[in-house]
Amino acid sequence: MKEYDYLIVGAGLYGSVFAYKAKQAGKKALVIDKRPHIGGNLYCENIEGINVHKYGAHIFHTSNKEVWDFVNSIVEFNRYTNSPLANYKGKLFNLPFNMNTFYTLWGTKTPEEAMKKIEEQRKTSGIADPQNLEEQAISLVGKDIYEILIKGYTEKQWGRKATEV
Repeated sequence: MKEYDYLIVGAGLYGSVFAYKAKQAGKKALVIDKRPHIGGNLYCENIEGINVHKYGAHIFHTSNKEVWDFVNSIVEFNRYTNSPLANYKGKLFNLPFNMNTFYTLWGTKTPEEAMKKIEEQRKTSGIADPQNLEEQAISLVGKDIYEILIKGYTEKQWGRKATEV
């Protein structure tokens, strides 16, 4: 019977990296997964020379140079900046939030003006002890950002009202 230092259930990003680092540290790891391949949801199939994301598009985000260098030491990553737009009642808003988002919302031109607006809305909410996602979001970013940029997406993502999450 083989002996292992670790049993890793799931060959996705975390499981694969843990196994890799364990091996570098001289440990033995057994990795098991219900799928017949490694990589979890990051797995790509090469179809006629094109990498096709089998489980949907995936984007790796990090601002940590050490992490970026580590992942690129295993496989070369393409640098990509995801710049989605939210369409709310015909108006477009940048995501993640940035100064353009706040300018479009309120006409603010400096980070200080935007923070003042957010702080005003946080105080106006009167939420001291959030009981659900909606209250938590409003207590952190105010009603405008919540209503326009968080609520609809969250409810679509979870399939229920934000007050139930």
